[in-house]
Amino acid sequence: MPERPQALFAMTAENVPQVFPPEVLARLRESVDIDPARVVRDFTDPGVRDALARTEILVTGWGCPRLDAAVLDAAPGLRAVLHSAGSVKGFTTPEVWRRGIEVSSAAAANAIPVAEYTLAMILLAGKDVLGARDRLRTGRAFPGWDVVPGVGNHGRRVGVVGASRVGRRLLDLLRPFDLRPSLTDPYVDEAGAAALGVPLLTLDDLLRTSGIVTLHAPATPETRHLIGRRELGLMPDGAVLINTARGALVDHEALTAELRTGRLTAILDVTDPEPLPPDSPLYDLPNAFVTPHLAGSQGNEVARLGGVVAEEAGRFVRGEGLAYAVDPRMLEKEA
Repeated sequence: MPERPQALFAMTAENVPQVFPPEVLARLRESVDIDPARVVRDFTDPGVRDALARTEILVTGWGCPRLDAAVLDAAPGLRAVLHSAGSVKGFTTPEVWRRGIEVSSAAAANAIPVAEYTLAMILLAGKDVLGARDRLRTGRAFPGWDVVPGVGNHGRRVGVVGASRVGRRLLDLLRPFDLRPSLTDPYVDEAGAAALGVPLLTLDDLLRTSGIVTLHAPATPETRHLIGRRELGLMPDGAVLINTARGALVDHEALTAELRTGRLTAILDVTDPEPLPPDSPLYDLPNAFVTPHLAGSQGNEVARLGGVVAEEAGRFVRGEGLAYAVDPRMLEKEA
């Protein structure tokens, strides 16, 4: 049996047993020689230099230190970085790409629970479950059995902002339901939208025509406050805004002002800042539902990320190429 390449964990140590539980770690160790007790958080530690010098594959995750030129100089044999989380923007540098080091990410796997959370919130919001719960808790009685106008998911229009990994996964999840999704994305043309099975709209038209708007765009200078006072004003009365992407996509001051009118509802898993200040009105407004950035992988879901890395390690060692290779040109488009 050929000798397995040397690998090293670079992440928060507490995450290793969660992301790589015994069965996943065993699969990873079939392909690489890696010690789960050796986890690096500081590449400047002199004791880490010997390990880096022998490392061919870095298995990274949340808390990975920055891979700058000095670190890469200390790891001359490094051939691949396999990331057991989402975006690699926070710790990779242009030097990684210049040296021809291959990079893989489990972002596609992390998109699954985010899309699932979003689907759940779309279905709940369409039935006004969150508002009905609060009214029941306040009134302690059913409001009656009459049909409630404007409530329901049959034919409801859902506007998806951004054909990111999460956005595309969400569109797949929406297919079995009697909802009417549409898409806006400056990088998708009519043919691309048709391939996804949805009409392509401008942002303004999507906002005007959607009862539920869900954000899945990246955080870039161009998308900062993509949804501001003007955009919120385009949304019809009773519409719902869902954000599981990045808090900076929404102007929170404008959103708070709009929510105070009672015209819209917001479901926010991400905010700006994060967390919100203790005195933020968004905690208390009845039509604001805020969760603590939990749409991504949580609990037993994080083992899915380790599973992607184990599969990628096997492919890399066998010379098959990485299935989830990161294209540095696409980093700015990540959500």
